[in-house]
Amino acid sequence: MARSISDWARAYEPVALLILHLALSGAVTVHLLRSRRVNRSAAAWVGLVWLAPFIGTALYLLLGVNRVRRRAATLRGVGGAGPRPAFAGGLKRDDHLSALSLAGDRITQRAALEGNAITVLHSGDESYPPMLAAIAAAKESLSLSVYLFRADAIGRQFIEALTAAARRGVSVCVIVDGIGSGYFHSAVFRRLRHNDVPVARFLHSPLPWRMPFINLRTHKKLLIADGRLAFTGGLNIGAENLIADRPRHAVLDTHFQVEGPIVAHLARTFADDWYFCTGKELSGNAWYPPLAPAGSSTARVVTSGPDQDLEKIEFLMLEAIGCARLSIRIMTPYFAPDDRLITALCLAALRGVNVDLILPTHSNHEYMDGAARAAMGPLLETGCKVWAHHLPFDHSKLMTVDGLWSLLGSANWDIRSLRLNFELDLEVCCPIMARALNEHMDGLQLEAITAQTLAQRSLSRVLRDGVAMLLMPYL
Repeated sequence: MARSISDWARAYEPVALLILHLALSGAVTVHLLRSRRVNRSAAAWVGLVWLAPFIGTALYLLLGVNRVRRRAATLRGVGGAGPRPAFAGGLKRDDHLSALSLAGDRITQRAALEGNAITVLHSGDESYPPMLAAIAAAKESLSLSVYLFRADAIGRQFIEALTAAARRGVSVCVIVDGIGSGYFHSAVFRRLRHNDVPVARFLHSPLPWRMPFINLRTHKKLLIADGRLAFTGGLNIGAENLIADRPRHAVLDTHFQVEGPIVAHLARTFADDWYFCTGKELSGNAWYPPLAPAGSSTARVVTSGPDQDLEKIEFLMLEAIGCARLSIRIMTPYFAPDDRLITALCLAALRGVNVDLILPTHSNHEYMDGAARAAMGPLLETGCKVWAHHLPFDHSKLMTVDGLWSLLGSANWDIRSLRLNFELDLEVCCPIMARALNEHMDGLQLEAITAQTLAQRSLSRVLRDGVAMLLMPYL
């Protein structure tokens, strides 16, 4: 009796599925080999797509493909973000950090500019009042970019201030992240748009195949008033940052008020993102006024992202570690970098540099704490010192080298920040700033984490920490 079509389908279904799995996994592998620069991440994805049929391929298509790089390069290569003088090299140092200065020129293609005033602000208690005052005093332009913008009590104050500025004739542009400020429902975006405030959601689409979901976020925090006064650092907008109000889940942070020539570079960075989000240019004196020296700090804007700025912040970190002779101080809420940064820190310690890494005892993501513990072993073995500070959770991202050089801003020491997010840091060459940041970090070196501390973890905790570290390329 002739076999029915359904019989043939049942007989050959396993073969068909196997062929489909081999074809899909092979296609993903070819794509990875042609486009991936990070060997560890590529190897992890290859393993996942081959060992988890169909599920691994689906996850790669959803999370692993850089959908924004070509689009970003195209948009940013056509017009865009105001005046761009040709880069002809920056200031030259005559000390042991001269190589770092030269590397910064070549990595960023931006000059380090003298004459800036940079003021340290701690958490929302010190940061929000001058930020709101700057919005209220603005006469011509306001630009705000933020990852997490809550519509709580302090968020509503910012919404009201931005709305009032727009209604009195100030040109206002706001960028909120398409995930950090709400994916399914963004109250801030809805209220600003309802109030006729120009606002864009960074890389947001209700269509899943156009939405990179948790990857490729803008993690920048930047407010600029009239092209003259800027605020940047690690601070989001939310009531949890107002420590004096004793919120249930308080978050400490460090932000910076910036004046001087470097504000023009910050404004150009925002204009790039605004053009990327909206296709609209920001130009003229309202956004780029002439700027006179305002202080004694030399500063440079350093951006990174999965487009033309790929790995620039990480490269600068590596060069700074390589140039250090006396000390390296790092404070970050999350520590799960790739092997290059860990190796560089270990080598610095081996050549006699005092390396101090300051982390929270408990961050707001337990799996990140586990990944950090898994990464500490080589550091402790080579003489680096790791310190823990207790609650409230501190979200600051700071680095100093030899008491002369600082790196501050939005980038965490993890793969997501350094490879997948769009980040904004400031490189600051100023002993006064480095001393202020070192003094702040001194107060947080509360509990030493040692090799013995790690050895006391239970087997289940060791395994969980190791799994978290292995998953970093995906998270």
